[in-house]
Amino acid sequence: MLTLDLTFFLIAGPAVIFAGVSKGGFGSGAAFASASILALVVEPGVALGVMLPLLMLIDVSTLRPYWRKWDTQAAILLILGALPGVALGAALYKFTEPDVFRVLIGVISVGFVIWQIATAKGVVKMASRMLSPAAGVCAGAVAGFTSFVSHAGGPPAAIYLLSKKLGKTEYQATTVLVFWAVNIAKFVPYAFLGMFTLQTATANLVLAPFAFLGAWLGVKAHAVVPERAFFALTYVLLTVTGSKLIWDGLT
Repeated sequence: MLTLDLTFFLIAGPAVIFAGVSKGGFGSGAAFASASILALVVEPGVALGVMLPLLMLIDVSTLRPYWRKWDTQAAILLILGALPGVALGAALYKFTEPDVFRVLIGVISVGFVIWQIATAKGVVKMASRMLSPAAGVCAGAVAGFTSFVSHAGGPPAAIYLLSKKLGKTEYQATTVLVFWAVNIAKFVPYAFLGMFTLQTATANLVLAPFAFLGAWLGVKAHAVVPERAFFALTYVLLTVTGSKLIWDGLT
């Protein structure tokens, strides 16, 4: 049940702006923090249903600034792999209780932070050589699945894209194209699973300006805001919200 009260919008508005900034300027990796935040106040399925149309609005508004600046081959491999990953996520959702998804979203949130810190500290070594096309498809499959269950496809895709040593803008443009396609693929199963309602549509109408604002800010911030500062805030948000979701799901 979604209650469209002041509390919901005070939480959802900043969360949607944050998603727009992440997708518009920082490779989409942290955009799923918005779904994690919303899942603290509504059921996970409702949070995912509210966020998907807004993420699609952000996708459309960020395609033009990065048009044809992407790595086409990498994008195709990730998208092809993502399709079966989305199908697996849909099958899991149909037969899974909401608490399982709370734990899944929480584990992905906290796991993302641990992975980033381990990489920065050198505990986890990123590929020094470009990964194979098959690895790109596998990364896409994982991205499709995690994107379906928590809008968290960015980290798996990043592992493959970072191995290709893309420039900052080429990397950003490729993530924009990939998740534009993946979110379209998710829309149909989300609809069949009943994740869109009149209430989520109403929330989308109210929150749409926040999505456009976040995307615009993200494109502008891409050139001027230090990534370290943005992701430091992201890690704090994901650790707190992820831990709370795991606790709620287990208890």
